[in-house]
Amino acid sequence: MKKSAREEAPVSSEDMDALRSFDTCTVSNAIETFGVRLRHIGFANDTIRCMFPDLKPVVGYAATARLRCGDPPIVGGIYHERKDCWTNILQVPPPRIVVLEDTDDPPVGGAFLGSIHAAILGALGCVGYITNGTVRDLPYVHGLGVQLFAGGVSVSHAYAHMFDLGAVVKVGGLEVKQGDLLHGDRHGLLKIPKEVAAKIPSVADHLRETTQKILDFCQSDNFSIDRLCVMLRELD
Repeated sequence: MKKSAREEAPVSSEDMDALRSFDTCTVSNAIETFGVRLRHIGFANDTIRCMFPDLKPVVGYAATARLRCGDPPIVGGIYHERKDCWTNILQVPPPRIVVLEDTDDPPVGGAFLGSIHAAILGALGCVGYITNGTVRDLPYVHGLGVQLFAGGVSVSHAYAHMFDLGAVVKVGGLEVKQGDLLHGDRHGLLKIPKEVAAKIPSVADHLRETTQKILDFCQSDNFSIDRLCVMLRELD
């Protein structure tokens, strides 16, 4: 029998801590070395903005759903009537990142996440929230330490409500499935292939050292194009 996202063996806590110590650009570079996917996929485009660039990188498992703000929900018009939404989040291992695809076309700018929902997500072991829609109550959410990735900011929640819990969603061109492993920081958001997740930290550490050598050389008095070419060949 196929295991559910809740039952899958997550990446070890040690590896999760190690992944969290690298910025998302370095993690992206490390993933490229394994050749497990094309280089132009696996990350969200620049329509998804990091709301809190000063916070450290977040790593977590995706709990997915779709979002609609332009029409009242048929049922569950009050958020505390939607226990199923919160239960869905607990179907993936911690740390968790909620990913909501805003399906309004055109978008109406309603923000599902504000202070109350951010507090609830924090209590449910969530370290981040991602949507192609909007968010609000930024100072309070920042104080909770919950990272936000969104298409923008709004003053109203409009009729924001979730549906299609656990569905495959798309935000900023990135397809996300329930239980996917995500990494994000001020640079953006990407999906980590689980089959190489444990190997990424050592590769990322090597890439970081290599990059620093090049940066130091470019700022040294010994810099020349010929020497740069020699160094790049040796490091390659």
